[in-house]
Amino acid sequence: MTRTCNDKPVRCAWARTELAIRYHDEEWGVPVHDDGTLFEFLVLEGAQAGLSWETILRKRENYRAAFDGFDARRVARYDRRKIAQLLRNPGIVRNRLKIASAVRNSQALLRVREEYGSFDRYVWQFVDGRPRVNLWKSRNRVPSRTPESDAMSKALKKRGFNFVGSTICYAFMQAVGMVNDHVAHCFRHGE
Repeated sequence: MTRTCNDKPVRCAWARTELAIRYHDEEWGVPVHDDGTLFEFLVLEGAQAGLSWETILRKRENYRAAFDGFDARRVARYDRRKIAQLLRNPGIVRNRLKIASAVRNSQALLRVREEYGSFDRYVWQFVDGRPRVNLWKSRNRVPSRTPESDAMSKALKKRGFNFVGSTICYAFMQAVGMVNDHVAHCFRHGE
């Protein structure tokens, strides 16, 4: 059942702009099991640190082009010259640490994939393979981190990932549908 108010769907309060509404309605909280998409969100969530998600959404297509469609094998081979080229790209966040992190994380992801068969299998273990469905009445009640995101952060860091603090991991978990944090009155909560 679609929850509506004045014939408009009721959404999570953060989805205010056209771009954010589309992202909220079509992607946020939808379970993702594709390694390429999981890598994309890991890079984007790391890039977002200290910035607004809206900024990252506006740059998302530029990121896809700049990072070879988030092909982890290709990103893992980026050298100093490629990183210098990315630092001159105005379409992405030009932060040396964040760009180097994407390269390092792609290399770590490939190692995880070798051991577990897929990055998907590895990250979804932190929620026992199925989405955690929360029932928040207000966005103010949604945590910025959980014991699961703490565990994911610690495990990823141990495997050589960076820009994967617990808050970034929790945002990643929300984005890829490992947790459903749509507020209870949002039309997407039950979907």
